[in-house]
Amino acid sequence: MSSFRLDGRTALVTGASRGIGRSIAEAYAEAGADVALLARDAEKLAETAAAVQAHGRRAVVLPCDVTDIESVQASVARAVSELGQVDILVNNAGGNSFSMPLAGMRFSGWEKTLRLNLDSVVHVSQALLPHLLERKSGVVINVASVAGLRGAPMMSHYGAAKAAVLSLTQSLAIETAWAGIRVNALVPGWIETDLTDFLRANEDAEKGTLSRVPMGRWGQSREIADPALFLASDASSFMTGQALVVDGGLSAMP
Repeated sequence: MSSFRLDGRTALVTGASRGIGRSIAEAYAEAGADVALLARDAEKLAETAAAVQAHGRRAVVLPCDVTDIESVQASVARAVSELGQVDILVNNAGGNSFSMPLAGMRFSGWEKTLRLNLDSVVHVSQALLPHLLERKSGVVINVASVAGLRGAPMMSHYGAAKAAVLSLTQSLAIETAWAGIRVNALVPGWIETDLTDFLRANEDAEKGTLSRVPMGRWGQSREIADPALFLASDASSFMTGQALVVDGGLSAMP
């Protein structure tokens, strides 16, 4: 199983203060990587850092708003400086705070969603890519969503952002393959995190959501972290420009 190890490598994980991002950071530390942790909530980041350190690995805490390009550039520069290098980038930060038909949606809501889910990926990637290109190695993992694979009624803003992330992943994979950089997308389905609390709080909403999942249950953050470890490791060394879907069969439904 040595091909799944990350010994001697470093990772930068955005949205690392909770949920999927925190689980990915912990999985990478368990596999031997030092991790730079980026998110807005410094207190929650400290908790993730403690979990990373419990595996004997170094954690660099980087409070940052991924929609603020100057803050991103400063945080990425600090990650490279403190870790010496960054081998793995996980663009995990994102989310959706509302659902409504496009006809009634305020454009400000549309813009806010795209800034968080798409522009942030561009900001962090552009800040780190010169470093990866200079070293001629690296891995980029963009966390998308099954909402980007097909129509997302009531969430067109979120689905459009995640579909763009999938397209961006393929384009960037082709642009950087010559330099030994691999770029893939990780595509979760419905995962039990605080971002989906609003669905589990309503019995009818939860039942309706899970009725479309063949496995009939919520996914767990660790069930996304393990595929993220695969994509970061040498186990996926001949894989780039791909979307790895982990959704309990949701996207296979007609």
